[in-house]
Amino acid sequence: MNRVPSAPHEGLAPADERGAASDGDRFAVMVTVFNGETFLEEQLDTIARQTSPHVDIWVSDDGSSDGSRPLLERYAHQWSKGSFRVVDGPAEGFAENFRSLVTNPAIEADYFAFCDQDDLWDADKLARASAWLALGDPSKPRLFGGRTRIVDARGAVSGFSPLFRKAPSFRNALVQSIAGGNTMVFNRAARALMATAARRAPFVAHDWWAYQIVTATGGMCRYDPEPAVSYRQHGGNQIGENDSWGARLRRIQAMLDGTMVGWNARNVAALEASAELLTPEAIEVLSHFRTMRTGSLPARLAAFTRSGIYRQTTLGQLGLLAACVLRRL
Repeated sequence: MNRVPSAPHEGLAPADERGAASDGDRFAVMVTVFNGETFLEEQLDTIARQTSPHVDIWVSDDGSSDGSRPLLERYAHQWSKGSFRVVDGPAEGFAENFRSLVTNPAIEADYFAFCDQDDLWDADKLARASAWLALGDPSKPRLFGGRTRIVDARGAVSGFSPLFRKAPSFRNALVQSIAGGNTMVFNRAARALMATAARRAPFVAHDWWAYQIVTATGGMCRYDPEPAVSYRQHGGNQIGENDSWGARLRRIQAMLDGTMVGWNARNVAALEASAELLTPEAIEVLSHFRTMRTGSLPARLAAFTRSGIYRQTTLGQLGLLAACVLRRL
């Protein structure tokens, strides 16, 4: 997710609602690490400063060859907010590393958060998320995400992630990831759903897939327009910020060279692997999306109109139409 709805819509709670999260709630922060020594200590320090008192850390180290592992072992010995576990990752890239944590049955908590190795969290990040997650039926999946402030390697603010205004929904999630995984916190029901789906099929990126599977199954998503994460940009980013002209050109290139086609094929396959979990509406939208990708030109355009699938901006929607016409979805 990345973005701000202007009003309640399709499972979105009003921005001013606050739940009754308890100081007794336990969080499990799932951190993936690969040669993250440069910024990892600062990231862990900001988690240690969370106002939420009970925070367990689960780190999956994907074969670091720098000083990350000794640093993690030091933190494990001194962590006072709960447990601190370090496990070996699958060494198959960041998506599989996050997947290994999502499906790890030993990780238990009331709320769960994804975490990168190089960002900076505001002290109330987990508390703000859990206040909304505590609303409503706890048996229903709920996913919280938000806007980020962009900072450089030294932590100086250089801007913000896009402030999208359309409500999150499966029709959007199919074609756009709108919040970074570093902002995402989710309840126990959402984690159980993610674990079930992730055991069945791999995904392109953990944040895009989380947005897709939660909305496809009737869960609720919330975007907070006020940043609680400083997203650090540096030479080693796996995925950089997405609001520059360079990022836009990379998206166009991904469409033209077929990269987007491959991403969408993997996402569709992952959703199909959990078809019985999807709502009837999501199944219908997914059917339209298949036609948009592979049908004749008249059929693709008709499905584009009928599906209601959308990106968050006018320019993005024009790009979506172009990808449909050029058969690059």
